[in-house]
Amino acid sequence: MRSRGFVLGSLVAVLASLEAAAQTPILERQEAMFRRNVGTSEQQRAYFPPHKIAGNLYYVGTESLASFLVATPAGHILINTNYENAVPTLRRSVEDLGFDFEDIEIILGSHAHGDHMEGDALVKQLTGARVMAMAEDVPLLERMRPGDKPHPIDRVLRDGDEVTLGGSTLVARLTPGHTPGCTTWTLTVQEGGPSYDVVIIGSMGSNPGFRFVNNPTNPTIADQYRRGFAVLRSLQPDIPLASHPAMYGMNAKYARLGQTPNPFIDPAGYVAELDAVEGLFRDVVAAQEREAAAQPR
Repeated sequence: MRSRGFVLGSLVAVLASLEAAAQTPILERQEAMFRRNVGTSEQQRAYFPPHKIAGNLYYVGTESLASFLVATPAGHILINTNYENAVPTLRRSVEDLGFDFEDIEIILGSHAHGDHMEGDALVKQLTGARVMAMAEDVPLLERMRPGDKPHPIDRVLRDGDEVTLGGSTLVARLTPGHTPGCTTWTLTVQEGGPSYDVVIIGSMGSNPGFRFVNNPTNPTIADQYRRGFAVLRSLQPDIPLASHPAMYGMNAKYARLGQTPNPFIDPAGYVAELDAVEGLFRDVVAAQEREAAAQPR
């Protein structure tokens, strides 16, 4: 006769097996979104034609890692240096637009991951620009030392801080979760008379294998994500952009450049992307909560 403990243990194993099967579609969705955003290692470093988005805002990133240049009469603001070994490609993109790379005065970032901010030290070395970063990401950035170079931080930012240069002002909005100091940038650009509100999303991706429930290193991680989504929902951009170009459909929009209206003006696309990313986050959290509830106590 089987013991009660054996039966209970078997039941837990069956429940766990069923839960794993039920999560498979969610895991596939996570992996698909992750691959869509990050791309291959080749795409992360591949040259993509730099282009004007609107007003004085330009794209200077690679096929799958976004970098943006805000060009002003007093110098330029660069958002995301990406991997250090891709800095030559970044420089080429800036110069192909007719700008001097050495005129970059300020370096900003979306979040403290190497694929977005590893090149900060090298770009500062080449240009003398000031590096600014959200306070909550400083500890992660200080551990980012390509070639053992210290990560420069010339100004520590707080939620709502403004960065102004040559008549352009960007506002740092803390959208935590993906990293503690994940930063979404907002600015306004003028194009042929009208002004357009721009949002550059830091990232709200729930990468495969990430724990939102019972996370031992960050028990409040799910609440941080919820705060980030609430901030993004409060914004109503005309032009949505992001740290990965796939998050705003850059390829398709680039193919329509020169058409009227400007294809980058896409408020509906902003809402659709948020719906998809937040919906996946909620599904992952719900699945992990069910998994936690099925565990023996």
